Amino acid sequence: MFTKQKDYKVGRDGYVSEITQFLDEFLDEHPEVVDEQNRGWHIFWDRKVDQNELKKASEDSVPTKPYYYS
Repeated sequence: MFTKQKDYKVGRDGYVSEITQFLDEFLDEHPEVVDEQNRGWHIFWDRKVDQNELKKASEDSVPTKPYYYS
């Protein structure tokens, strides 16, 4: 017999796989995991780029030889 889910989530009409149920329960029980994911995202992706430093670094670089091992 089909029973409705307790907490309806967007995009979940009908069947919900066991792994999705597990992940939903895990994230409900461990909200710190989502916080850590967001923190990691901000560490690596949300950085301000200093255009002057980027330009200086590209001008200071030495071109690589076409065949690196010669």
